[in-house]
Amino acid sequence: MKVKNVITRIVFGFFMSMVLPTSALPQQGAPPLNVNDSLTLPEILKHVLLSYPTIAKAQEAIGEAEAAVGLAKSGYYPNIGANAGYTRIGPVPELTIPNLGHFVMAPYNNYDAAINVHENIYDFEKTTRKVQLEKSTKVLAEKNVDLVGQRLTLITSVSYYTQIYLQEAIRIKETQIATLQKHLDFVTRKEQTGSATQYEILSTQVRISSAENQKVDLEASRQTQRAILNSLLGLPVQTQIKVQENFILSQPDIDPDSLIIYALDNRYEMVMARLREKHAQLQLHSIKVMNNPTLSLFAEGGYKNGYFPDLDKLKANYAAGVGLNITIFDATRRRYTIKMANSHITMAQCDIDQTSRDISTEVYQNETNLLASLKKIDQSMLQVKQANEALDLAAISFKTGAITNLDLLDAETALEESRVNLLKARIDYAINVVRLNISVGKPIQ
Repeated sequence: MKVKNVITRIVFGFFMSMVLPTSALPQQGAPPLNVNDSLTLPEILKHVLLSYPTIAKAQEAIGEAEAAVGLAKSGYYPNIGANAGYTRIGPVPELTIPNLGHFVMAPYNNYDAAINVHENIYDFEKTTRKVQLEKSTKVLAEKNVDLVGQRLTLITSVSYYTQIYLQEAIRIKETQIATLQKHLDFVTRKEQTGSATQYEILSTQVRISSAENQKVDLEASRQTQRAILNSLLGLPVQTQIKVQENFILSQPDIDPDSLIIYALDNRYEMVMARLREKHAQLQLHSIKVMNNPTLSLFAEGGYKNGYFPDLDKLKANYAAGVGLNITIFDATRRRYTIKMANSHITMAQCDIDQTSRDISTEVYQNETNLLASLKKIDQSMLQVKQANEALDLAAISFKTGAITNLDLLDAETALEESRVNLLKARIDYAINVVRLNISVGKPIQ
């Protein structure tokens, strides 16, 4: 390395040590939410992915990794320091030479002030390998943000669609209770005229009680899911939020036979598993050069007194040189550290294999569940249609006196149950679409 380049790096390092800029990740605030309006899934996801603590923690890890990269790069810069001191000695060395006189060889008061510089000229790639290793850590931290966001998206989407189901199921149950109450009023009036029995009244009351109990369970479930969603949004758990009943039904635009292949190329878990293997290999490369020699330059300059013959006069002085540090024996540390690094590489390769198997199974299961939910929707729609037709026929038969009030209630209950089943099938389909999209590594649109 040329002396001019070394001097340039020393000067640059001096100014860097005097004024070292600090950097931080930009903090992007979450958009405000109007809890008085019904919230859509995109609004909720945007808020969660900008404000949830695990996202902030994962982003902070990027800042930590950036600092680690900067720390590793500090090996390229010189260490610059300053020192000053005062020393009083006594007795001072003196010398008397006959016929020449008496000589004092050192002053009583000694002053010294100097600036010293130590710079590694070449360390045979030790610093370079450390920088590469820390950059790999930063890449892992960045991918981890995406992975955390993917998991939050799944949790939030499931909670959102479950909330939709509970909202609509409660409305259906309220409609059913209102219908039952009308029937109870009707049979009560008939019982007063002697055209209905007490059995019909009691049976209707039992149905109302059962429906109200079911509504209580649904309300409790809705409050629980609302608390989960509020927690994800960073709102008080008691906040009475509502969600819009819209469905994101965009299936992956991928050939079904290629879903697993696509997932293995795009899932964040797989990407991170491969990055961890690369990181382990970089760690091994860094360890292999840990005992490489280090060629360094040192220089010191300043003022001090004690120079003969004017001992009390401060004079400029300097010292400079080069040094070579070579490790001869490190007590087998390098050998066993390399062995550990090779084990980390093997474990990372095992993680890749395990992740690949888990992803393949997950994609297959989600695809199967999606197809099953589609079939359930078709069957549930047919059930609703049949239940409507059965209710129309029951209503006609009831007017003609061919069936009793309880038979009509059975037809109405069957219709309400078929509507709930259709709603549940659609919700399951929406959730399975989200699961399949995430399992193949596609974002939620």
